[in-house]
This record gives sequence, C-alpha cells and structure tokens, in this order.
Amino acid sequence: MIETRITKLFGIKYPILCGGMFWVGRAELIAAVANAGGLGFLTAATYPTLEELRADIRKAKDLTDKPIGLNINLFASVRPQPIEEWVQVAIDEKIPVVETSGRSPQAIVAPLHAAGVKIMHKVPGVRYAMTAERLGVDAICVVGHEAGGHPGMDEVTTLVMVPAAADAVKLPLVAGGGFADGRGLVAALALGADAILMGTRFMATQECRGQDAFKDWMVHAAETDTVYCMKSIMNPSRLVKNSVVEKVVEMEKKGATLEEMLPLISRQGPAVVDTGNMEDGLVSMGQAVGLVHDVPTCKELIDRMVEEALSAQERLGGIFKRKAPA
Repeated sequence: MIETRITKLFGIKYPILCGGMFWVGRAELIAAVANAGGLGFLTAATYPTLEELRADIRKAKDLTDKPIGLNINLFASVRPQPIEEWVQVAIDEKIPVVETSGRSPQAIVAPLHAAGVKIMHKVPGVRYAMTAERLGVDAICVVGHEAGGHPGMDEVTTLVMVPAAADAVKLPLVAGGGFADGRGLVAALALGADAILMGTRFMATQECRGQDAFKDWMVHAAETDTVYCMKSIMNPSRLVKNSVVEKVVEMEKKGATLEEMLPLISRQGPAVVDTGNMEDGLVSMGQAVGLVHDVPTCKELIDRMVEEALSAQERLGGIFKRKAPA
C-alpha cells in the first residue's frame, strides 16, 4: 500500500487513477483497474443512452467489489449533453467518486455532495484549480501539456504545473500528463501531488477496448508521435499523429474556421481503436505513449509500477542523505 490523501479519500490501495476516456473507458477496464488497487472512471458521454450507461456501471460492479468512478464531461457540445441525468445516474447507482472536466462543476456540486458522492474536478491550469477549490470539490486533478485529450490553452508542462498547483490549493491533488510508470509516480509525489492519473498507458492494457493492431502501434510509437492542435478554435487537443491530424494542422495554419474544419475534427470516435487503422480518424493520445513498451493486464501494470516506485525511492534514499547534527 502507498498511502496518500487521495488513497484515503477514495478508499483505494494505490494512488493510481485511470482517467475518463471516450470510447474506451468501459466496464472491463475500470473494473480491472479497481481490482488492481487503483481507481478508474467510466465515461458517461461514451454511451448513446442512459440505460446503456447504467448497464455498464452494473457490469463493472459485477466484476469488482472495489470503488469505481464516473466521468461527467462538462465541455460545450454541438449536441446538448444530459448532464443532470448523468448526475442522477451517479446518485442512483451509488457511484462513490465522480470526475468532472471541462466547464465549471458548480451546478452539480450540491446534488452530488447531498448524495455522498465525492468530486474530483480536472483542470488544465492553476487558476482553474483555485476556482474549483472555492466551489467545494473534494479533490483536484491538474493536467500538463503532455496529456492526451484536452491539455489546455497555456501549454504548461506537468513538471511546472504540479508544484505550482500544490502551492496554490490545499485540497488533495492528482497529477496528469506524461505518466506511465513507477518513476513518474514517485516524481509526482515529490512535486506535491497525492496521486497520478493516466489515460494513454491504460489504453495499452489487455482489458482496454481496442484492436491488437492499435495497441501494437502504441508499443512501437515514440513520444513524438502525437500532435497538439486546434488551439486556434479554442479546442486544444493532443492526438495521434496521422494524415487526418496533418490536414487539421494545415487548415489551422491557413486560418480555417471551426465550420470549415468540422468535417475533419468530427471524425473523432472509436474507429481507429476498433479497426487498428491509424488513418481512420482522430484519437486522443498523450506523449506518454513513448513510454509504452508492452500490453500487460492492469494488475501486471500497477504491480510493476509499485515495484518501480519502491526501487526509485530506494535509489533516492541512497543519493540523498541528511547530514547528522554536529
């Protein structure tokens, strides 16, 4: 066990979280993370209907007796999102922890807290972390520029973001962006975080949805095989580098509008993951893909990370020695 404020708050064994991920944050993955001692978040926006969401939550609960979480995405969307209904599902299904991201969670803090649900709000900047603390959430996750998905407009790396956030807020803090092994876990804890959140690394596990060809691409990818783009339309994203993304980047350089880019950027979905054809569309991916070298089970991954963390701690113990008082 590695005990931190986050492990105590969420009732988990290790300070390792699997963040909400569109299309792949499903029951099998989330339950496997839970059984291995971490905490994962099913992603509400993945499911076409509330009934399908409820069914997958119940499936996850059948696969584990450990805590599981639910991601509620608050980002603006072309289609109205059923946020109030997702909140009610979390309450009805007795989800212990909700991860929110995107816009302010202010409207849903009270109903979730009234039902005993803890809230971790994910943000891409220190000023947003401070706002979330004032709104009364229970924990904050800050993600640096390395993160897949939406790392924010400011392009601040995790190495700077985490200690800056740790200095600015008092709540338990989770670090995201660039983490894939036990060395990163120790680094995050040293920077002032209470846990790490991984997405990309958990995509390359046996329990995660995805074709073998897609996971094989991850194993052989480099840290340079992602692209940060769409900042010009206020929707910064880090995605797999492929021909579709290259077209998006080229349009962005020419000053294309959101409407002009929409036919391309709307090609985000499970196609790449499910076919293994890396040119099928856009898929979120963090720079940590360069640290992915195999496709273990979630238990194998987390157990290995804990051993790596202990080895890193021992190495540091041999380097740093406090001088005895004279």
